[in-house]
Amino acid sequence: MSAFHSEAAHVLGARIREARNQRSLTLEDLGALAGVHWTNIGKIERGQVHPSVETLVRLASAMDADPKVFVTGLTADMYPRPRHKLTANDLIREREERSRRRDAD
Repeated sequence: MSAFHSEAAHVLGARIREARNQRSLTLEDLGALAGVHWTNIGKIERGQVHPSVETLVRLASAMDADPKVFVTGLTADMYPRPRHKLTANDLIREREERSRRRDAD
C-alpha cells in the first residue's frame, strides 16, 4: 500500500514522524511507549492509514505532546469528499422549511 489515505492522513503522519524524530525515538521505541505496534506507526507516518483517536492520544501521550499539535489545521476538505455536501445547518434549515410549508397548508 503506497497511496495516501487522505491529505489529512499525510499531514498528520508527517507531524507524528517529526515529533518522534525530534525525540530521537525509533518506531519500535514509540510503539513500546504507546502500546501501538511499530508497523502501524510506520503506516500512520506514511499517511497510509488514519489513526483512531485512541491511537493518536496514545502516541501523543508517549511523546509528552498534546494531541492537538498533530491535528491543528486539519479540515474536512482534506479528506475525500462525501457523496453529499450537506451540513447539519443545511439539514436543520430544510426541516424548518418543510415545517413552515406544512403549517401554511
